[in-house]
Amino acid sequence: MKLVSIVGARPQFIKLKPISEQLSKTKHNHIIVHSGQHYDFNMSDVFFEGLKIPEPDFNLEVGSGSHADQTGKMLIKIEEVLFQTKPDWVLVYGDTNSTLAGAVAASKINIPVVHIEAGLRSFNRSMPEELNRVVTDHVSNVLFAPTEMAMRHLQKEGLAGNSFLVGDVMADLLFSILDSNTDSTEIQRDSYLVSTIHRASNTDDQAQLSRIIKGLATIGTKVLLIAHPRLSAAIKKFNIKLESDNIEICEPLGYLQMVNLIKHSMGVITDSGGLQKDAFLVGAPCITLRTETEWPETFEGNMNVLDPFAENLTDLIRREVTNPTGRPFGDGNAARKIIEILENNPLGKLT
Repeated sequence: MKLVSIVGARPQFIKLKPISEQLSKTKHNHIIVHSGQHYDFNMSDVFFEGLKIPEPDFNLEVGSGSHADQTGKMLIKIEEVLFQTKPDWVLVYGDTNSTLAGAVAASKINIPVVHIEAGLRSFNRSMPEELNRVVTDHVSNVLFAPTEMAMRHLQKEGLAGNSFLVGDVMADLLFSILDSNTDSTEIQRDSYLVSTIHRASNTDDQAQLSRIIKGLATIGTKVLLIAHPRLSAAIKKFNIKLESDNIEICEPLGYLQMVNLIKHSMGVITDSGGLQKDAFLVGAPCITLRTETEWPETFEGNMNVLDPFAENLTDLIRREVTNPTGRPFGDGNAARKIIEILENNPLGKLT
């Protein structure tokens, strides 16, 4: 069986790791295509090196651009790779422009598409990620849902026949990290918060970004603000000054370092879907700087709350939380289940 994985952004490299590791135990031919959507070392190479993911077989070096420009370039270059490699399956991950381009390019030339992390819905169509994930689900041949909620969304949209509940591949990786960690199970929370801001709705609006930075500055606790390139560019563009010494700007970190930072923090303030899950799984309270989330499972035990305008950060970060008792994101075996299902699915025998 020949499989092509199409990735291009930080969260996808993390999702790729368990799949790549599982496929390395088989005789299947796994080809990795990097679109080049994230090309900065701290947003790309550091993940391949830190997670020991094989180097991409193809790097399309698309780079940044408008949604149309970036996606259009990806479509052209991905199609060329698919004609050259003739895979049995094309695997796309998550909800980025690389996901959409990979799914559309493959489906147009009748190569079966697999969507890993299918069925997520924020129901906010102003988010590019929401449009990407909805379109990808509806052109994919096989849909792997990470949660029961995601499965219900797929069922409501008439996609139940091609959908499988397998768990979250990102949880696979996080569980393996936590299981191999030699730290005491009794975590000593340090006196800092971790924050990331990268959604266009927060970084492209000067008033909104200023509100968030002001909110972080008034907490009265040290905030490690991990500077996504989009955030750094926005702060410079709008000439936003950090209003308090308690905010410390940090370079993006590798995944292992980021998990450790969150694990020992007082909590997380973010607009990232992935960090909401990471915080939930390591037991760190999270405040999400959005009006909605595609991960409502993280609300369990009051572990995650929404504060889109950063108006109540000081009170919310000190709220009472209860560590969840269940495992809504699966048992850590999602990647194994995905490969087993593909091995037994006749769609993958078209070429």
